[in-house]
Amino acid sequence: MGGTGWLGRTLGLRDEWGVKVGGVWLADTNVVVAGGVQPGGWTNNQALILGLGIDAEKLVDWRGASFGFQFLQFNGGETNEQAGSIPGYNGIVGHLPLNRTEFLEAWYLQEMKKDVLRMRIGRTLPTNDFGNVLRPVTLADDSQNIPSVSGLLWSPIFVNASMIGAMMGYYNPANGVTVNFTPTSSFYVNLGAYDGNRARGIQTGLHPPMFNGYWFNIGEIGVNWLLGEGDHPGQFAVGMWRQTGVLSFKGITENGTGGFYLFGSQRVAYGVNSSVPKSSVSVFYQVGANASQTLPISQYYSAGITGFGLIGSREWDSIGFGVGLSRMNQNLFTQPSELMFQIYYQAHLFATTFLQPTVTYIPTPGISATTPGALTTTLRLTVLF
Repeated sequence: MGGTGWLGRTLGLRDEWGVKVGGVWLADTNVVVAGGVQPGGWTNNQALILGLGIDAEKLVDWRGASFGFQFLQFNGGETNEQAGSIPGYNGIVGHLPLNRTEFLEAWYLQEMKKDVLRMRIGRTLPTNDFGNVLRPVTLADDSQNIPSVSGLLWSPIFVNASMIGAMMGYYNPANGVTVNFTPTSSFYVNLGAYDGNRARGIQTGLHPPMFNGYWFNIGEIGVNWLLGEGDHPGQFAVGMWRQTGVLSFKGITENGTGGFYLFGSQRVAYGVNSSVPKSSVSVFYQVGANASQTLPISQYYSAGITGFGLIGSREWDSIGFGVGLSRMNQNLFTQPSELMFQIYYQAHLFATTFLQPTVTYIPTPGISATTPGALTTTLRLTVLF
């Protein structure tokens, strides 16, 4: 469950009960400063995610069991469409409808062997377990942890662009089963099998499970390590996926498809700001490709750099830059590729509230070869509770 659990504690819930209530509220304003499909266009978006987490072992002594539920209220505009971006420069917005109320998650998790083997069944967000370059690197020594690899807002930081249209996540969750196997603290294997109707255009966030022969199967292997004299943490993972069923788009049909992806991150400097002992700099990269004739993006490459606590004594601030290249499916688009640059500064205001100005430049919007390059700005407010 996202959030800090502040809401539950305010309502009188005690940590020892094993019940946590919290969430996150995101709100942003976006302006197409120049170029794109609609120069001067602006949009507002907000997403409220309210979660309930239950540790059944604490609550009723059900060993290794837990439950999670998340509710989403989203209201937004055609942010990415105004810029002509196909992968999406703002990940808070997905496909229509742009006003939705839905259950984002509802799952049961059973840990078969503590810290080694667990299985989650139900409605989940597979992007938490697969292709998640944002996954925090958590080690025994707290000073070595990387809290989050990047604060970029574009969609491919949450789901590799080569899987857009098939992979489920916010705000179209998956219905199925996920298995996590972590035999050591530095190695893991994740496997998942889900209702695969997202690939044929079904908005899974607004529909119940449809187990009708369309399946999305995925597996990932990952490792982490400490590098150099400074024991800089890093991670690397590679995954493969397969979508079954007959897929059609714009008159093109194929029987199933699949692809692979990889990602990694590495802290490269630590203690770079004397005023913030835990200040650091990290880098990340992503690669993905598929063999699909109907998905919008055939290949994806990206890299970025993030600095934590680099300015003054502002320990919780971060600054980052990223570049992403999406190779467009030439069956569907006249533009060969969409190149995107994004830079942001995430400022800690107070408590668990952050304000993030972001600038994005898209020299080659994927919507068409004739759309001029787009320059956009985003101001994002994030409140964890």
